[in-house]
Amino acid sequence: MALNVLYEDNHLLVVNKPAGVVTQGAAEGQPSIVDQAKDYLRTKYNKPGNVYLGIVSRLDKLTTGALVLARTSKAAARLTKAFKDRTVSKTYLALIPPTELPHQGTIENYLRKNDAARRMEVCSPKADNAQQAILHFKLLNQFSQSSQLELNLETGRKHQIRVQLANQGTPILGDRKYGSTISFPHGIALHSASLTLNHPTQKQPMTFDAPLPKEWKSWIS
Repeated sequence: MALNVLYEDNHLLVVNKPAGVVTQGAAEGQPSIVDQAKDYLRTKYNKPGNVYLGIVSRLDKLTTGALVLARTSKAAARLTKAFKDRTVSKTYLALIPPTELPHQGTIENYLRKNDAARRMEVCSPKADNAQQAILHFKLLNQFSQSSQLELNLETGRKHQIRVQLANQGTPILGDRKYGSTISFPHGIALHSASLTLNHPTQKQPMTFDAPLPKEWKSWIS
C-alpha cells in the first residue's frame, strides 16, 4: 500500500494512516508506518542507508487519520515537548451506535492498564496507576445506522477514546476489544481528522486535515 502523504518539508512528514497498520514495531514481515515512510523518503530523495524518522505520537493499529512524523532530531525534540505540554490540538471523528448522548459534553474518568486482559479499563481515582482521562465531544450527526461524534482529547491516554466511549455504553463501531458487536470494515470507526501544531522551526501554526476513509461512506448517509 502506497504511503498517503498529506504534507512534507525538511522537518515534517504528515501521513494519512490506514487501518490495520501499526505506527511502529510491526511483527516480522508486517508493514509499519515508520518503515513505509522511511522507504518513501529513501526512494524519493535517493538516500542510501538509514533514514532518520522521529516518532512523536502514535495512532492505534485499527485507527485511521493524520499522523505526524519528524524528519530531524530538532523537530522530534520540539514536537515531543509540544505533545507532552498539550499544545497540539487533535480532533477525532468517531461513529457509534445511534445514541441519546447530549449534543455536547465532557467525559472524565480515571483509566489504568489491565495487563491480564491486555486492555485499558475505567478505575477508581485511588486505584494503583490510575491516570486522569478527559475527553470533550460534540454530536455532529444522527444517521439511520450510526451517530457521528467530534472528539477532542484534553489528555492522551492509551486507548482513551475507545475505553471512555465504551464505558458510556456507546462503543466505537467495529471495536470488539471494547464491546462493539457491530462489524466495521477495515479497523474501527475512529479517525484522526485534524491536527494543529506549531511548526518546529518556523513556529507558525499549521493544520493538517485527513480525508475520511471510503469505508465510512455507507455509514454517514
